[in-house]
Amino acid sequence: MKCIVKRHGKCVKFDERKIYASCYSACISCCHLKKTEVEVICEKVTKEVKKWIKTKDEVTSTQIHKEVTKAMKNYNKEASFMYDTHRDVN
Repeated sequence: MKCIVKRHGKCVKFDERKIYASCYSACISCCHLKKTEVEVICEKVTKEVKKWIKTKDEVTSTQIHKEVTKAMKNYNKEASFMYDTHRDVN
């Protein structure tokens, strides 16, 4: 699987569960959606981003963040905004 270059230069193995979890968290914290609706959104976003990653030789976490934001915007703009603006800054 692909190596993801983190913001501080560390390379980690790609884990699609992280995309799903962060998408899920953004949807739950801001939207009045049913759990099943949130799950469908997150599955679609994860699938789209995973497909996008396969076309790249090297991917940074910042690029992934932008792609997730863009993909989420197709399904729920409020959740996309929450995801984009509440990024972990550790």
